[in-house]
Amino acid sequence: MVKRPQQFKAIIEQDEDGYFIGSVPALPGCYTQAKTLLELKKRLQEAILLCLETARLDPQYRQRLKIFSYIPAFVGLESVEV
Repeated sequence: MVKRPQQFKAIIEQDEDGYFIGSVPALPGCYTQAKTLLELKKRLQEAILLCLETARLDPQYRQRLKIFSYIPAFVGLESVEV
C-alpha cells in the first residue's frame, strides 16, 4: 500500500521587517517564519510533520484539532480605505 502525501493549506503573510510568516489553520499552533518563500515552504513542511507527530502522540493536541482547526477557503484580498 502506497501512502499518498497529505496536503495542507497555508496562509502566508509578510511582516513589516520583510519576513514571511506561514500558518496552517488545519493544525492549531502550526506556524513558522523565514526570510524567503523557498525557506518558508521548507520550514512549513517541517512544522506540519512536527504537528502531525504531536497529534499522533498527544491526546490533548488531538482534542485541540477537533475544536480549533479549520480548512481555509480563499475568498479574496481587498484593500479598504478609511
